[in-house]
Amino acid sequence: MKTVIPILIASLWISISEFARNEFILKSYWTKHYESLGLIFPSSPINGAIWGIWSLAFSITIYLISKKFSLSETVFISWFAGFVLMWLVIGNMGVLPFSILYVAVPLSLLEVFLASFIIKKLS
Repeated sequence: MKTVIPILIASLWISISEFARNEFILKSYWTKHYESLGLIFPSSPINGAIWGIWSLAFSITIYLISKKFSLSETVFISWFAGFVLMWLVIGNMGVLPFSILYVAVPLSLLEVFLASFIIKKLS
């Protein structure tokens, strides 16, 4: 239980954070950018389910990293692995609206910090 509960709570936090950021704060940026590419921004229930799986996988990753590193090291390594690498990939694919990074970077750092803090405190 000292493993499962922190991972599940962190996963819930990450899911809420991702949903709020991408559905309420940045949705118009995403949809306009996708429209400019002749695409429709993917927001069907299956996409939400995949993001839920991503949140769980990311929480597990944070948990594993937190076992070997301090809170600040866990935050940096997890943020780099979870977000910087994702932005490099979707930027390379041409589907990242770079204008969102001014909002996404600080909010993603907050997301990872709180998830890491939850895991560190509850494990």
